[in-house]
Amino acid sequence: MLIMTAPFVWMGLSAFKTEQELSSSPPAWIPTDWTLANFRELLNLLDVPLYFFNSTLVAVFVTLCNLLFCSMLGYALAKLNFRGKKAVFGIVMAALMVPGNLMLMPQFVMMSKLNLVDTYAALILPSAAGAFGVFLMRQFISAVPDELLEAARVDGAREWYIFWRIVIPQVKPALATLSIFVFLGSWNNFLWPLVATNDVDKYTLPVALATFATDPTKADGSNGVLMAGALLVVLPVLIVFIVLQRFFTQSIATAGIK
Repeated sequence: MLIMTAPFVWMGLSAFKTEQELSSSPPAWIPTDWTLANFRELLNLLDVPLYFFNSTLVAVFVTLCNLLFCSMLGYALAKLNFRGKKAVFGIVMAALMVPGNLMLMPQFVMMSKLNLVDTYAALILPSAAGAFGVFLMRQFISAVPDELLEAARVDGAREWYIFWRIVIPQVKPALATLSIFVFLGSWNNFLWPLVATNDVDKYTLPVALATFATDPTKADGSNGVLMAGALLVVLPVLIVFIVLQRFFTQSIATAGIK
């Protein structure tokens, strides 16, 4: 645990250090003079609010789309009978085995043909549903008793009502787990936003920070400013995990029992 968390602790503390403390030898873990100068310098050199908005917009919409579409297909594969059901599930399982990097070129060609390059849609649509999310939701929805759904159908409930009012409340831990994974993946995604956007105003925060770090006219070798930017990238993910950790732990316990 110490080996894993030490770099993150160092990053968080370094964001509040002066340049003299960052370059001191031996290095000091705890800042002697806490300062917000690195954050002020970052805000002056980089349009952080714009890139933070871009990342938040993309991550939130990608998460919501996955929660909706993955749970819908998961419900269909778990509880409904239709022609081609096994074939659809086979495609989902096959998609799990395809490395994500192999999809970059087809996705870019598709977005280019649709004239969506350099748009928010290009950042959202390719990740709007994932095979892992479908598989996760199918496994949890399969545990919902069939008798409960049949009783609702006998009472005249339609499938949409059963899905929203009966199934979804039963799989809240799975939805929270999926939210964490999808939000984390979308927020930290670097390669696809870099490929899909040429407009600087459409950059997400990781892409903007990486571009900023390699620009000698801006970063100017300031490790404190880079640590402050890295801390801003990590904080939203930590907040999401802290908020949803109770459901995440519950989902792990439920999976272990099953």
